[in-house]
Amino acid sequence: MLVKRRQRDAARGGLQGFATSVAARPVDRRSFLRGSGLAVGGLAAVTAFGAGTVRKAEAGPTDFSQPIEVKTNICTHCSVGCTVKAEVQNGVWVGQEPAWKSPINRGTHCAKGASVRELVHGDRRLKYPMKKENGEWVRISWDQAIDEIGEKMLEVRERSGADAAYLLGSAKFSNEGAYLFRKFAAFWGTNNVDHQARICHSTTVAGVANTWGYGAMTNSYNDIRNSKTIVFMGSNAAEAHPVSLQHILTGKETNRANVIVLDPRFTRTAAHATDYIRMRPGTDIAVIWGIMWHIFENGWEDTEFIDQRVWGMDQIREAVRAYHPEEVERITGIPGVTLERVAQTFATQKPSTFIWCMGGTQHTVGTANVRTYCNLLLATGNVGNIGNGANIFRGHCNVQGATDFGLDIGSLPCYYGLSEGGWRHWSRVWEVDYEYLQSRFDAVPAKGGRDARTPQENMSVPGIPSTRWFDAATLDAEEVDQRDNIKAMIVFGHGGNTVPRMGASKIGMEALDLLVVADPHPTTFAALHDRTDNTYLLPISTQFECHGSRTASNRSVQWGEKVVEPIFESDNDYAVIYRLAQRLGFADEMFKNYEMVQGKFSMEPTAESILEEINRGGWSTGYTGQSPERLKAHMQHQDQFDLVTLRTYDGAPEEIAGDYYGLPWPCWGTPEMRHPGTHILYNPNIPVADGGGGFRPRFGLERDGQTLLAEGSYPPGSDIEDGYPQFTYGVLQSLGWDSELTPDELATIQRIGGNDPEAMAAVSWSLDLSGGIQRVAISHGCVPFGNGKARAVAWNLPDPIPVHREPIYSPRPDLVADYPTRDDGRQFRVPNIGHTVQASAVDRNIASDFPIVLTSGRLVEYEGGGEETRSNPWLAELQQDMFVEVNPADAESRGIVDGSWVWVRGPEMDSRTRVKALVTERVAPGVAFMPFHFAGWFQGEDQRGKYPEGTDPVVLGESVNTVTTYGYDPVTGMHEGKVTLCEIVSA
Repeated sequence: MLVKRRQRDAARGGLQGFATSVAARPVDRRSFLRGSGLAVGGLAAVTAFGAGTVRKAEAGPTDFSQPIEVKTNICTHCSVGCTVKAEVQNGVWVGQEPAWKSPINRGTHCAKGASVRELVHGDRRLKYPMKKENGEWVRISWDQAIDEIGEKMLEVRERSGADAAYLLGSAKFSNEGAYLFRKFAAFWGTNNVDHQARICHSTTVAGVANTWGYGAMTNSYNDIRNSKTIVFMGSNAAEAHPVSLQHILTGKETNRANVIVLDPRFTRTAAHATDYIRMRPGTDIAVIWGIMWHIFENGWEDTEFIDQRVWGMDQIREAVRAYHPEEVERITGIPGVTLERVAQTFATQKPSTFIWCMGGTQHTVGTANVRTYCNLLLATGNVGNIGNGANIFRGHCNVQGATDFGLDIGSLPCYYGLSEGGWRHWSRVWEVDYEYLQSRFDAVPAKGGRDARTPQENMSVPGIPSTRWFDAATLDAEEVDQRDNIKAMIVFGHGGNTVPRMGASKIGMEALDLLVVADPHPTTFAALHDRTDNTYLLPISTQFECHGSRTASNRSVQWGEKVVEPIFESDNDYAVIYRLAQRLGFADEMFKNYEMVQGKFSMEPTAESILEEINRGGWSTGYTGQSPERLKAHMQHQDQFDLVTLRTYDGAPEEIAGDYYGLPWPCWGTPEMRHPGTHILYNPNIPVADGGGGFRPRFGLERDGQTLLAEGSYPPGSDIEDGYPQFTYGVLQSLGWDSELTPDELATIQRIGGNDPEAMAAVSWSLDLSGGIQRVAISHGCVPFGNGKARAVAWNLPDPIPVHREPIYSPRPDLVADYPTRDDGRQFRVPNIGHTVQASAVDRNIASDFPIVLTSGRLVEYEGGGEETRSNPWLAELQQDMFVEVNPADAESRGIVDGSWVWVRGPEMDSRTRVKALVTERVAPGVAFMPFHFAGWFQGEDQRGKYPEGTDPVVLGESVNTVTTYGYDPVTGMHEGKVTLCEIVSA
């Protein structure tokens, strides 16, 4: 919906008439496209112009006597990874082009990507450090800011412990920034460190990793060009990841591919589908089990694949019997004949790929949802090959990399977990004593009948998720499993309006002793609350103003070079983290292995030296081969990579020859080994040295008397022609391959094992800092992590076999008795009372007072919390009002007309939002949709005056998360963001 603030008079009718007007006066690009019809017709319409009627568009006066440098960086919005070519003159970014040679975006940008130059030049950026004094924002120096923040953090630590400081990082970090922030948390002494993936794909990581080994996208956008059936579920890629559509639609056209969209809402993606199927929000498990019922009933499963590579599918087959067509239609509203059609297509018209996004993950059963998607792929043999797999479209430019590098309450960098072994590994990489890191952590007293924890025990306990930090700030301290409540919050690059229960979040912000917001723009964390003091804003530069790498959804790593120096008084993440570490007293230990250079205001580490440390430690995920030099060579020679395979063409320069673009992890061994990266995970059809592999046997070797190792499936050239466990020094010894280690490699293994034969035998491929174990395994055609079976049943999860469970606020109280949410419990240091909330909602008949199901999602114009994009005047013009989509039947019964103001009311805390109504059949009767990019209004009140002067976004609006409600996935703490109840009335 677009509500224009101004109207332009139309030029005289006809394309030729408009072309004549172009020659007569300057015209902006938007007016040109609108007036010429090119917005509809595309470049083909250019042929209608006569010679001399098209003039070059210019941003403004340019001094052509000065040379222009072209810098290469990556779009800072979604995770597709589009390359940006920046034209820089006299240190000023004066022009921009998409990279025509990039195999990812090949000369295209979406609206957000096309306008990223404005992010750097934007006059609404935070220009200098600020703090609140007696409720007013005042300008301060960097030195004052760092000194006062450090002093207050140390006061909190002394009074309440290290865990009382909550460190919220960012998917906008570079890989190096994310890694550095997680390392900062380790040296500070807490696992209370998180980022946007908690509310995007934490359930994906948990669900996928617990199925076949790694929590990531198995294939790539480009590989979808090979798919013959493409299923979207809870993903609106056309708006959330627009450039990805060029690959998907090409595949649809060239392969005559089926495109099936399962979604409660008719999205722009659904408009491209060959089959759109509307479902009730929150019923993913029943939908997938309903599809699999037909697959098993008709014998469409891939029995050979299952026998060789899957454990537990017989148990899934038995569980699925309960989801017969009549029951599935009762739960989901989808007729059995419809799901039978989907089942037959997905199982028989292969290769088939399954794409999901936050529509599937933001649920109390988010991890279970993901597990059902994986089981559908396993049952049909649609993973581990060209054109199939789990293609997980992630939301922010580096949400994959930031997750990989441990901005996660449950893991150290590269998924080493929080066990003593993981801590000792990173202690060796960082060259600090394990005991030193241990000493930084709190001892936790016994509380509420729960046991006390020593510092060593506490460092192995996951922290508090970003969805619950405000509960940990406001609950009685006895209810929070750490020394004290959250007292201080340090936020780098994260919006505060992206988590449900914003009313509770506001209360949590006001309860803090210290709040620090480090961001290019003030966010909701700076403006929602009524704090008067101890609140700081730090101007951080964008990723265009520093060097570093970022990892796209497909695991390709790309290097971004600094386009311009940080503008105003902003500084980059590396420098600010270093200065905070200095003030807190551990910079010498934390930064001792980096190359330090003079930055804008202080010394700072180079991105290259941080990545080199990652390369020295990231063995478990294969982040060891992507040296800065290799990544820079890829960016320099983008035109040498095939559009579909992502591999270099024959005759490519020697430094990139044979590589897959971006060296997608795992990129095994040292950079000198020249592993090409892994384009498709778990692919046993090509040698390991060329990116092949099997499923990772990380769950043991047998279960219930059955093997968990692959049977008769192995990559070509493997010296072990069957399944096998992970490689350790002991395994090499048993095979007689240990003699192939070099003296230096053996010495490193001896050092890790302490020259104890038993400890040395346990040194694994992921702990061996020399890379020798990986090198020897690959030389014999074997995958370092082993060759196992995927698990259809994950016995360590709350629901080993996923079970449909009604949302906390269900529109179907009649189904809650049959499919209740899980019992109350404790997760991540705080209570989860979802069952109590659900039972109360049923008892109070909430569904009768709030009869409309509310869901949320993205717009193409904005991203994330929206502060950045709503501050961009190019984008702000495109979407000027927050709105709710409401079905015509619901609108008519409530006297609501299109474009009118309405109140959307939620069932908790008397929450309500004042927004505009968009009456549309995109949503079904009884369902409403709101985008989640807005903030700056709160329950009908304009908050613009709370921003520092000149930094308020162009467009403000209500946040949908003011009315979204309680509910948390027990595995990850993911919120219930995609299904709650509301009522809509005229304002």
